[in-house]
Amino acid sequence: MGRIRVNEDPEVVRKIREGLKRTGGYCPCRTERKPEYKCVCQEFKAQCADPDFEGYCHCKLYYKEK
Repeated sequence: MGRIRVNEDPEVVRKIREGLKRTGGYCPCRTERKPEYKCVCQEFKAQCADPDFEGYCHCKLYYKEK
């Protein structure tokens, strides 16, 4: 698995972390509160398991490098 890092833009990180606090840890970019949307979301976990994936999670807080 590649390296996972936080977004390099501190403003994005601040806004997403504020949203996570407001939603109780659920992705603030999604309207529903489902277990699979709890940060780190299932979608990004699945993407991280793919050795060919490189990119941001849904809310752009985390980035997976190859």
